[in-house]
Amino acid sequence: MADQKQEKVGEAAVFAGGCFWCTEAVFSMLKGVKSVMPGYAGGKNRGPTSVGPTYEQVSNGDTGYAESLKIEFDPSIISYDDLLAVFFNTHDPTTLDRQGNDIGIEYRSAIFYADEAQKAEADKLIKELNAAKAYDKPIVTEVRPLDIFYPAEEWHREFYRNNSDAPYCQLVIASKLEKLQEGFKRLIR
Repeated sequence: MADQKQEKVGEAAVFAGGCFWCTEAVFSMLKGVKSVMPGYAGGKNRGPTSVGPTYEQVSNGDTGYAESLKIEFDPSIISYDDLLAVFFNTHDPTTLDRQGNDIGIEYRSAIFYADEAQKAEADKLIKELNAAKAYDKPIVTEVRPLDIFYPAEEWHREFYRNNSDAPYCQLVIASKLEKLQEGFKRLIR
C-alpha cells in the first residue's frame, strides 16, 4: 500500500457581514483560506436532518438566518485573528441589520464561533476596537455559538468571480476588494 499524504484539516470560521457575495469575494483572496462557502447561519434551527432554508425564505426575514460565509483555513498560514481583522475592516460592524442598501436581519453583522477560543478572540477585538473608538458608533456585531450552517444554493457560489461585470459587483464588491488590497497586502494570495 502506497503512503498517502494526509491533508491538514485546518479550522473553520463563520462570519456574517452583509451580502455573502461580498464576503465570499473578500475571503477568497486570502492566503491560507482553503475554501469559502456562502450559506445561512444564526436562525431558527431546523435540525441536521432537515433541508436548510432557501434564499427566498431568508430574504423574507422570517427565519432569523443571516447570509453567512464558512471559511476553511490553514492556521499555519493565516490566523483567526487575521480573519477577524479582515472581517471588521471590510464591512460596517456598527449598523444593526444592515450593510449599505442591503437591509434586514439577514444582512446583520455576526460572528458564529466554533469554540471558546474563537469567542474570546472575537470579544477581545470588539472590546479593543470600541475602546480605541475605531468607528464613529459602537460595534453591534453579534457574537454567538455556531449552531448550524446551511450552504447556500449553487448559483450563489463564486458569484463575484462569475459575475464581476454585474452592476452590484462593480458598485459594492469591487470597493471592498480595493479596501482589502490597500490594508491587507501581506495576506493576499
